[in-house]
Amino acid sequence: MKHKSGKTFPDAIVIIFVMSIIAGILTYILPSGKYKRTTIDGIHEIIPNSFHSTAKNPTSLIDFITAIPQGLIESANIIFLVLIIGGAIAIIDSTGATYSGINALVEKTKGRKYLLIITIASIFGIMHQVGVSGNTVIAFIPIGIMLARAMNLDAIVGVSMVYLGNFAGGAVGTFDPAIMGVAQKIAGVPLFSGAWFRIIIFITLITVTIIYICRYTKKISIDSSKSILKDNPFPVEVIDTVSNFEKFNKKHLLVILTFIASIGIFLFGVFNYKWSVNELSGIFILTSIIIAAIDKIKPNDFVHIFMSGVKKLTYGAIIIGIARSIIVIFKEANILDTITHIATAHIQELPTMIGALAMFAFNWFFNILVSSGSGQASIVMPIMTPIGDMIGLTRQTTVLAFKLGDGITNIITPFSGVLMSVLAIGGIPWTKWLKFAFPLVLWWTLVGAIFLVIAVLINYGP
Repeated sequence: MKHKSGKTFPDAIVIIFVMSIIAGILTYILPSGKYKRTTIDGIHEIIPNSFHSTAKNPTSLIDFITAIPQGLIESANIIFLVLIIGGAIAIIDSTGATYSGINALVEKTKGRKYLLIITIASIFGIMHQVGVSGNTVIAFIPIGIMLARAMNLDAIVGVSMVYLGNFAGGAVGTFDPAIMGVAQKIAGVPLFSGAWFRIIIFITLITVTIIYICRYTKKISIDSSKSILKDNPFPVEVIDTVSNFEKFNKKHLLVILTFIASIGIFLFGVFNYKWSVNELSGIFILTSIIIAAIDKIKPNDFVHIFMSGVKKLTYGAIIIGIARSIIVIFKEANILDTITHIATAHIQELPTMIGALAMFAFNWFFNILVSSGSGQASIVMPIMTPIGDMIGLTRQTTVLAFKLGDGITNIITPFSGVLMSVLAIGGIPWTKWLKFAFPLVLWWTLVGAIFLVIAVLINYGP
């Protein structure tokens, strides 16, 4: 990637590899240590005040060079999900259904792009508010990109209206059982209590997000050269929709209904049978086969089309495993708990207001490393709950400090398998996404800090 000055900016893989070297060096500097852990009602929690030193285990050269393969292994399910989605979307694209359908939608709305952005971002924000979408947002990214293409925008807008809308809801997660439920359970407050305040925060965040996306959309609509993706607005190539596909017809409708039904079946499985990433991959494989049958695609042609889609997302899929290698290094050296212990050791000595903001800041940074919300809750909430009690915070405010910190940096951390999957599907380099999304992270952080201050002032409780 080059700047206007002509200087080459490092590729995302180069940046992550350098970060892994730094992580390896840190294993020689930071002491090794662990918290004791227990399992309560199926939730793995650390035991407060149980941190203890362990034998130092710095990263050797062999540890370092095997961390990447191990990261790929640990991320295998989501890596294969990305590749399978690439293949399935290629099959769906080849029928012409998505493009004809999207173009028909744009025509019916008379090209009201801002209305479409507001509607889609709001829908996905509400979905994540109630814990419906979450990581499954990956499956909906192609729809956003197709809409953006039909409106002559870029992949950034396509990803943003779905992904950022989704995580504006996830940053608060008012009724999300997987993260908010776990955090409130550990903190000992009633499930989903304090919802009224978090709904207000969500409305503020989704409004800020929509304005941010619409401003960018207006800028590139006036001058396409101002797109962050410059002269390649849609890096993942697709077949020309105008010259190759007919108008929307009954076959297209059947293909789209099949896709929608597959997502509906998956969501049903999530809530009733605890389905996850592997089941979503399987459903995409089955859906692509059914759609191929509807469009009468021959078996050999099916394999060719499917693999062409897989190839387009290989780069992004590999990045997911490489990013995971840093967490592998920290875990094997036993310094992830050390980082938590060092960062939280002095919060209990701070005044109430500053302590609340310090908790927020800690989770903001810690989430860059541990982007799993439920995983982060099980690590930090057993520590933060008693600290919050000591500095005079209500437990609801402590949960809020955790959730806001946990949710905001999800949209930029390269260690998030979901984000890297989304960017892979859109063909957006992480470095360019960071340039686009980081100002929004700052706006979200400001909103979070303001509402956290208000929570302390009003003694926010159940």
